[in-house]
Amino acid sequence: MIPIARTGVAQALTGKAPARPTASTIATATAAGAIALTLLVAIGHVLHRPVLVPPLAASAALVFAAPTLPLAQPRNVIGGQLVSACVGFCALALAGDAPWTAALAGALAIGSMALARTPHSPAAATAVLVVLTDPEPVAFLGLLLLATIVIVAVGVIAARRTYPAYWW
Repeated sequence: MIPIARTGVAQALTGKAPARPTASTIATATAAGAIALTLLVAIGHVLHRPVLVPPLAASAALVFAAPTLPLAQPRNVIGGQLVSACVGFCALALAGDAPWTAALAGALAIGSMALARTPHSPAAATAVLVVLTDPEPVAFLGLLLLATIVIVAVGVIAARRTYPAYWW
């Protein structure tokens, strides 16, 4: 019998999950998420425009529950979201609002974020959202920038010097 190497799938199946976060870490992440996402709803209410969109909730999850990951750093959260939105607007302008275009925009956003060194997995969904909803570009990009800054700012305040690992 050939022994299974301790790499790849075999290692993933036999490796250990990370330790459970402390209760205070979980409580802080939950509270920070509630504050940030509620702020996005409040901003949207004041501006009479939706600011809370599903990809931003996923961004908040990364910032508050996994603040040390590269995907959660400000450069990636803000840059990845903006790069992906721009990809979505380009795809929309060139190929329309078809589901096929949305899928292609999501894929191109992944490559564009990698090229820009701003990978942020929730942002690929932003490209898809842009194609499927056809928002007004300037307003959407401005609100997206504001929303990502709010998420990062709440992350900085909630983490007390442990977030971010780097800014740019």
